[in-house]
Amino acid sequence: MKVKMKSRNLLMFLLLVTVLVLFSNILGVYLFSSSDRDDLLEDTSDFVSSTNFTVQRDAIHSIKFIVSDSSTDSLYGETSGISRQLTEENRTKKSSTLDEFFIRQVINTIPKNDVEKGKEGLTEAKVNKSISIGGRENVVKQPIRGRQRNENEKMEIKQFPQSSIKVNSVNKVRNQREHSIMPNAQVRQIKDLLIQGKLYLSLFATQSDPHFVKDLRLRMKEATETLGSAINDSELKTNAPEKAKALERTLLKGKQIQDECAAVVKKLRAMLVSTDEQLRMNAKQAVYLINIAAKTIPKGLHCLALRLSIEYFMLNSSQHDFPNKEKLVDPELFHYALFSDNILAAAVVVNSTLTHAKDPSKHVFHVVTDGLNFAPMRMWFLSNPPGQATINVENVETFSWLNASYSPVLKQLETPTMIDFYYKSHHAQLDPNVKYRNPKYLSIMNHLRFYLQEIFPRLDKILFLDDDVVVQKDLTPLWSIDLKQKVIGVVETCGESFHRFNRYLNFSNPLISRSFDPHACGWAFGMNIIDLKEWRRQNITDIYHKWQNLNQDRLLWKLGTLPPGLITFWNRTYPLEKSWHVLGLGYNRNVPQKDIDRAAVIHYNGNLKPWLEIGIPKFKDYWTKYVHHEQKYLRECNIS
Repeated sequence: MKVKMKSRNLLMFLLLVTVLVLFSNILGVYLFSSSDRDDLLEDTSDFVSSTNFTVQRDAIHSIKFIVSDSSTDSLYGETSGISRQLTEENRTKKSSTLDEFFIRQVINTIPKNDVEKGKEGLTEAKVNKSISIGGRENVVKQPIRGRQRNENEKMEIKQFPQSSIKVNSVNKVRNQREHSIMPNAQVRQIKDLLIQGKLYLSLFATQSDPHFVKDLRLRMKEATETLGSAINDSELKTNAPEKAKALERTLLKGKQIQDECAAVVKKLRAMLVSTDEQLRMNAKQAVYLINIAAKTIPKGLHCLALRLSIEYFMLNSSQHDFPNKEKLVDPELFHYALFSDNILAAAVVVNSTLTHAKDPSKHVFHVVTDGLNFAPMRMWFLSNPPGQATINVENVETFSWLNASYSPVLKQLETPTMIDFYYKSHHAQLDPNVKYRNPKYLSIMNHLRFYLQEIFPRLDKILFLDDDVVVQKDLTPLWSIDLKQKVIGVVETCGESFHRFNRYLNFSNPLISRSFDPHACGWAFGMNIIDLKEWRRQNITDIYHKWQNLNQDRLLWKLGTLPPGLITFWNRTYPLEKSWHVLGLGYNRNVPQKDIDRAAVIHYNGNLKPWLEIGIPKFKDYWTKYVHHEQKYLRECNIS
């Protein structure tokens, strides 16, 4: 019985060594890194020591036999394609050396006493070249064929599953190596070859050989057609490797023609400088085009406004009013201020808010728009009433109190110098920031947030929402927050350096530098709970007017409503939890998913609005799911 057990252990050990040698030949020479081989040898050593073998002379003989008598061709047949760049002699020498090294490492893991015992029968084993197992003779055939096993060997593996586990380490190393290979290598190779081709076409030495130039142009054309618009290797045509090899052979001819390295280096440097300059120009053009796209009104939205306007003016005057007017001034309800000239965006804000509201009947929406969009905005909410909630749409042009004599910003916006600043193209070169050219800053709609007390004189608290937000949770808890005599509740954005005060204000001006901290934390409009009682008590509108008068030459800040907001509400803000308001979905493609999921309000601030084609695709679904595409006006205008 003991003889049988020893024989089984011995055969299993020899089988393991054979498999490992075969796999090391296939993987080790060209695929394994040194660290991978070390890991494999370490696994083998652990296994040998854990099985507690007593190796006799037959084991020593078998190991030597594998090294000396195995057929190189049969062992290395699978690697012939990989090693085509080596000569047959070098490949055999290198592989044999690795075999001996690998076997030596395995032998070193065997206890010395067992090796000494095996030396006595080494000569006899060389003559017999056989292994006695359980009274039978299993001759080790030469050459040993990779991955071939007889039935006895298979039976032994089943009896010792631990060996198969150790062999799996080879497959693990193979998979790790395959995953570490550079992705899309063929695409990269073809692109690199095309760049080299352009280089050789521009060199004097190669230009003097018309046959080479003709051949190179042909090969480059074929490679370009094969590449097409492919980004991944899977998108390439099946003949891509052949075309790449053909182009590579042609380039090799060009290398033989052009033997002056200095000329090649000089040309490459010129190409690098030219490409870098082209990249900068393309980046500037991309920014300019994005700003143009952000200013435009999509055809579908323009169609929607026209269709709704026609329907509105076809109604009787008695059908123009909204119900529940008495709720518009009830301070016990939850009031929202929404200033927008975008019908679809305003609809999404209302729909998303009511979807998550616990009691929609207590929510009141105050929508203010301009004269151009007043009729279509009213018609939209008349034909799509917000359920039990209350809504009202007003025209900013009916606010008689809002005029140039009362509002400094309105007076400034109407001046010829301001209009010239925003609309005349010759000023664009003076200011590199193209967003300063955006005419939206000429609209008083953008500044209505500083006149909330005048617009809603009978309310105590109101939630201000921008039209590029989506509500994901019930917002009623905001009304119960104690702002501690602060005017406005905000989510601070000082996690990044460019959201500090010095990003928005001109601290080289002494009026700014002595009044504010350049490193103070910034915040954002878009979702703000506002205490109108404190607003009136602290005269916020007057503070805003004061600073607007000081900035009539645009020396304190240049544009927008956030800089005057930071100034007007300085030391009057109450910080809210960040989960109430998550920003960046209109410019930052890397907003963390976990922040979006737990946010009460997500904000598409930036140029990449979700209703535009340039919007960030992965963020669009959060917005589009609140668009009622079954509405007939949307279908007629092909808004999807």
